[in-house]
Formats: sequence, structure tokens, C-alpha cells
Amino acid sequence: MSSNTPRQPVRDLRFFLTVPHTCSYLPDKEATTLFLDPKESPGQAVYDSLTLLGFRRSGQHLYRPHCEGCNACISVRIPVAEFTPNRTQRRLMRRNADLRVTNCQAQFKQEHYDLYARYIITRHHDGDMFPPSHEQYRTFLSLDQPYARMLEFHLGDKLVAVAAFDELRHGLSAIYTFFDPSEAFERRSLGTQAVLTLIQKARHHGLPHLYLGYWIEECQKMNYKSTFSPLERLDGRQWRRLIPV
Repeated sequence: MSSNTPRQPVRDLRFFLTVPHTCSYLPDKEATTLFLDPKESPGQAVYDSLTLLGFRRSGQHLYRPHCEGCNACISVRIPVAEFTPNRTQRRLMRRNADLRVTNCQAQFKQEHYDLYARYIITRHHDGDMFPPSHEQYRTFLSLDQPYARMLEFHLGDKLVAVAAFDELRHGLSAIYTFFDPSEAFERRSLGTQAVLTLIQKARHHGLPHLYLGYWIEECQKMNYKSTFSPLERLDGRQWRRLIPV
């Protein structure tokens, strides 16, 4: 079990609630989102503090679920010093050893967008991110802040995956990963590879945690998060070890 106290008080910040809307993950549920006033323009310290309280970033917005009668969304993180890849993950890292990884700012690149658009059209054509557009992409993933970064994965000269993440003082936060959706890359499990690469990066820089966002036990799309062990969950304001069932 571990606990953290936010580095900076957040009681003076202003927050708003959205009107109830259809949940993106549990179709039979309604969702309400608590988000920081966009006028606050939070700096690094506020972002660090709110992450410890379960907030996530989407574009310029910091938010977390605030749904009446539902606590399905659980904030999870990996304590990277204790993480040991399982047999499948070790095999995957060997398979992807030929990938070249570079780090860049979270700025718009046409090459990134083209890959993103193919990924959304192929993998998420029934989701709320379809159809993709330049404006949607920029609003979601492009941010002119020093902590907002992207990892590029190349196979030779071909861009095959991009992982957007944030650099916090107490860890890295995985924002979103998109990759080549063609069958030729299915065996590479590039989404899982991106998480493994971020774990290595956090460990290399002496950062204790990799934040994976929300995990919903009933949502099949999120099952991959439970394959990383150990995993910690936010329980109120305490981060506790998630015991596998």
C-alpha cells in the first residue's frame, strides 16, 4: 500500500460538472465528468497534484469521472521499480527489438495524423472518436506544454505507432496510443509494447509510477491494463495495491 499527498493545495481551484451523457465504456450507464475550469491554465504543480487525485488530461482539460451511483472507473498506476514482465511480455519485447523509438514534443505532424486516422477508422469506427478530423486530433493530442510528449515507433523508415504521454514529477502518464492497424502488425501488440517502453523510460529516469488512466473491470477494451503487475488503484485519496482475482 502507498499514499501520496498532493504537492500543492487544490481547494482554491474551480471545477465544473458536465450534464449526464451516455457512458463511452458502459453503454447502459450515464456518465458525468468533473473538470477543471479551462481558464485556470494549470501549471506543472497543479497537474501533478490533480493526477494524484485521479484526474486525467485530454487536450487542455483535466478531468475525472463523477458519476452518481457508479464507481466503475478506477484510476490505476504501475509501481515501475516492482514491475516484472511476464512471459508473454518478455516474448513481445524480443519480437519488437527491431523497433526504433524516438521522443518528441506533442505537436501536430501530418505523419502522426495519417496514422491516427487509419487507426480510428479501422479500430474505432463505432466509437465517439469517429470520424477523425484534424481539429479533433489537435484538440485531443496536440499541446504546447513542455510536459506533453510523444514516443514514435519506427520499423525501418515506417512510422508504426505513436504513444502520447506526459512527464510528471512523480511519474509518467500514458495519454493515448495509436498504431498501424494492418494485420501485418497484429502479432507485435504495439499498444502493449508502448506501455512496456514507458515503464522502461520511467525507470530509467528514476520516476516511481506509470499512470494508465482508468480501468473498468467490465470493459473488455481495458483488460490489457490488468496484465501489468503489480498494479495500484486509487481508493479515495490512498493508492493501494490491486489484488488480482
